[in-house]
Amino acid sequence: MSKSLIALSGGVDSSVAAYLSKEMGYYTCGITLKLNRSNDSEDNSCVDLNDIALAKQVCEQLGIEHKVIDFCPDFEKNVIDRFVNGYLIGETPNPCVDCNRYIKFPKMFELADKMGAEYVVTGHYANIEKSGDRYLLKKGAFDMKDQSYVLYSLNQSQLSRIMFPIGNMKKDEVRQLASSLGFLNSNKPDSQDICFVKNNDYVSFIERRLSRK
Repeated sequence: MSKSLIALSGGVDSSVAAYLSKEMGYYTCGITLKLNRSNDSEDNSCVDLNDIALAKQVCEQLGIEHKVIDFCPDFEKNVIDRFVNGYLIGETPNPCVDCNRYIKFPKMFELADKMGAEYVVTGHYANIEKSGDRYLLKKGAFDMKDQSYVLYSLNQSQLSRIMFPIGNMKKDEVRQLASSLGFLNSNKPDSQDICFVKNNDYVSFIERRLSRK
């Protein structure tokens, strides 16, 4: 049986993706990337203790393995510092793109190789299409939830081993399926802001970061 690793955040999208991965016949293992910073506890973290508990509960319901992997230092350096430094030089950084490029996918593939997993699975609303010997990143089927724009840095090697099980689903369909499966996160609100900036207050966040240097 082929093995897949699912990046499990505790949200409804990745939870349903985990279920669909298992339904496709893969031995599925849920991986929660711990990204909160011990030296910045006053701010929100991308995956808090409640998220981890939800991810663990989903894995227990599905009867699959669950692991929590700490990547706090990597997230600090490659996402948060890039975010702050970008603003200081007049850029408009996109930390979600940086997280996918430097943290989520590289780290998930490292783990996949160590654990002998063929595929990495996420709950992104996007699709992959093979054309000849190339893999093409395509939009999610419904423009309102398309997330392909934050995945543009994925390379051919990665695209050949990624699955997006909910890429052709609507959000309402994902929530309905989660509810039918008894997932407690079926009605969890979507995250709209940058996950590590509390109340979307960029200025205060950056000022606090700079005051430590």
